[in-house]
Amino acid sequence: MAKFLLICAAALALAGCETLNLGSTGEAAVQTAKATRLEAALDAQPDAAKARYQYRHPKETLEFFGVEPGMTVVDSLPGEIWYSGILAAYLGPDGKVIGADYSIPMWSLFGGFADEEFLAMRPGWAADWVSKAADWPYKDAAEVDAMVYGSVADEFAGTVDVVLLVRALHHFNRFEEEGGYFTAAFADINKVLKPGGAVGVVQHRAPVENSDTWAEGDNGYLKQDQVIAAFEAAGFEFIAASEINANSNDKPTESEFVWRLPPTLGTSKEDDALKAEMMAIGESDRMTLLFRKP
Repeated sequence: MAKFLLICAAALALAGCETLNLGSTGEAAVQTAKATRLEAALDAQPDAAKARYQYRHPKETLEFFGVEPGMTVVDSLPGEIWYSGILAAYLGPDGKVIGADYSIPMWSLFGGFADEEFLAMRPGWAADWVSKAADWPYKDAAEVDAMVYGSVADEFAGTVDVVLLVRALHHFNRFEEEGGYFTAAFADINKVLKPGGAVGVVQHRAPVENSDTWAEGDNGYLKQDQVIAAFEAAGFEFIAASEINANSNDKPTESEFVWRLPPTLGTSKEDDALKAEMMAIGESDRMTLLFRKP
C-alpha cells in the first residue's frame, strides 16, 4: 500500500496534478500510476527528443524491459536524454540511474573524435556526469551515479534491477579481439545485476544475408541470432524479442554503415538528394531483446 501511494503521488506530482484520488489499490491502479509517471517523464523532454520518439519508442521499450519506478537501472553509454534523462524523471526519488561509460583503453581504439583531448577528459567523466545530472530539470528525480565498464566498483555488486544496452553493443563487439571488451562487459553486467535482474538490448540489426564480417560492429550493425547466442553463452537467459523498434526500410548493403541514417546523416550533409533519401528511410532497423540473469 505504501509503495503504491508513493508511486501515485510521484506520478501525479510529475504530471502537475493538484489532487490525489486513491481509488482502487489493485493491480490495475498500480499499472495506471506507472503509465502516468512514464508519460509525464516523456512529456518533460525537449521537443527535439520527442521528435525521435517515432523511431525510438521509449514508452514501449521501457515497458517491454519491465523498467518501473523505484528501480536501479544502468544506462550504458548514457546521454542526457537517451536514456538517462528519461529514466531520472521516471524512476522517481526511490530509484537510481547509473550511467556506464566505456573504459579508457576501449575509447582509445575508436580513433576519429576520440582524440587526445577527448581521452584526457575520460578519467573525470564519472564525477562530471553526476555533477551535470544535478542540473537536470526534473521534479522528484532519481539519484544519479556512474560507473565504468572494466573497473566496476564493488559497491554496485548485486544492486541493479535492469541493465540497458541501447545502441551500445556494437562497440563492445567490434573491439572484442583487441581487448576482450564484450566478454568483460558480460562479467560486469553479471556482477551488478540482482539475481533475476534483466538486460534490455536495443541494437542496430544487420540483415541476415550480409556477411558476418560486415556485421561485426564496425558498421554499427550486429546480427540478432549472434547477439542472442552471445548472451546465452555468457549465462543469461533469453526471455523475449520485440519488433517495436524495427524498420523494414533500413536495408544496408555491405558498402554502407548505420551512420548514413538520421540523426547522424554522415554521408549526406552536403547532398540534399541523398539526405532526403536517408530521411525517408528513418533511423535504423533495431532488434529489441530481453535477457535475464538466473
